[in-house]
Amino acid sequence: MDKVLLLNAGSSSVKWKVFEIESEKVAGEGEVERINTPQALVTTKFNGEKKQSQEPNLEYEDAVRMILNKIEEFKIASLNEIQIVGHRVVAGGQKFKKATLITPEVLQAIKDLKDFAPLHNPHEARYVELMQKILPNVDQYAVFDSIFFTDMPESNAIYSLPYELTQKYQIQRYGEHGISHSYLAERTAELLNRPLNELKIITLHLGSGASVAAIKDGKAFDSSMGFTPLTGLTMGTRAGDVDPAIVPFLMEKEDMTAEEVMTLLNDQSGLLGISESSSDMRDIEAAWKKGDHQASLAREIFINRVVKYVGAYFAELGGIDALVLAGGIGEHQVDLRLALLKQLRVLGIEVDEKLNQANQEGIISPKDAQIKTMLIPTNEELQMVRQIKKEI
Repeated sequence: MDKVLLLNAGSSSVKWKVFEIESEKVAGEGEVERINTPQALVTTKFNGEKKQSQEPNLEYEDAVRMILNKIEEFKIASLNEIQIVGHRVVAGGQKFKKATLITPEVLQAIKDLKDFAPLHNPHEARYVELMQKILPNVDQYAVFDSIFFTDMPESNAIYSLPYELTQKYQIQRYGEHGISHSYLAERTAELLNRPLNELKIITLHLGSGASVAAIKDGKAFDSSMGFTPLTGLTMGTRAGDVDPAIVPFLMEKEDMTAEEVMTLLNDQSGLLGISESSSDMRDIEAAWKKGDHQASLAREIFINRVVKYVGAYFAELGGIDALVLAGGIGEHQVDLRLALLKQLRVLGIEVDEKLNQANQEGIISPKDAQIKTMLIPTNEELQMVRQIKKEI
């Protein structure tokens, strides 16, 4: 049976999942973590089993070959069955508005768009090249995280810069996590048994990377992320919204280059920077429960920024039908989710504490609540498969 292999690549890890194309059934999945370290961690899940091993000094090409070996070793698929390799690519700019077959010109465009996602596009392009080398006769598709936001209203998409520069350099709010937000919107409509184009929804993708999207008439209306994934909410290591004047200020006061300041804002800020202990909300929550001041502050700031965006989008949309929580934090941090939702009661958003505690997909607001508060585990890989299927 024909299958598609999906890759979601980062700087030191790559997640993968194999789907049967027609049935959309998952055949197997896994992850290679800590690439280019003394001991990489290789995880494979199939048929309800989970296998893990440590491998010394895996480089990027080694990681790809290891994935393909595991797929064959555990009979998830033969390599002859893999008809398509799909890659999650963060930034597609205005150039790409659908899942796209990767040609040499498309690959070069992905590399050229690195300014829009400097931490992502270069790594994703590298994995495209590696897969082309190892499986040269297999079609490869790019599914862009930015696709969902390419048609946002101009009034929300562009910044208050000279319009000439906006047009010349395509400077605008691109948004990210679009694959996730589009899945959440479609799944919300399905669960509520209502047409998507009749719903006004705010979706919260809350993980190490975090973003809020406003959705109206079945389309993206606004996004907390901007020209790059740096802006918006406080995230694991990203600062989120800051005054841009901080950049030259730190350059002068700390004798830093612009690149060093950007590294600080992307990799050393957010929950990690505030807590000075961890970028992982699980660690922050544990420290908060023990009374750690900086962890408590990081948690409070995280919730505060989400509340601000939800309030703004609620006003923009003129009220909402549903608020959806997803992502590693949104799906699993029960106490934080409850604290966040309690702060939104002023908007008429309610939560049933027993349903929240149950931590299952579906509505977690009281039955009579006008606004449906929902918990929906996101499924970016399934959404990628569906977008690729539209183009093959």
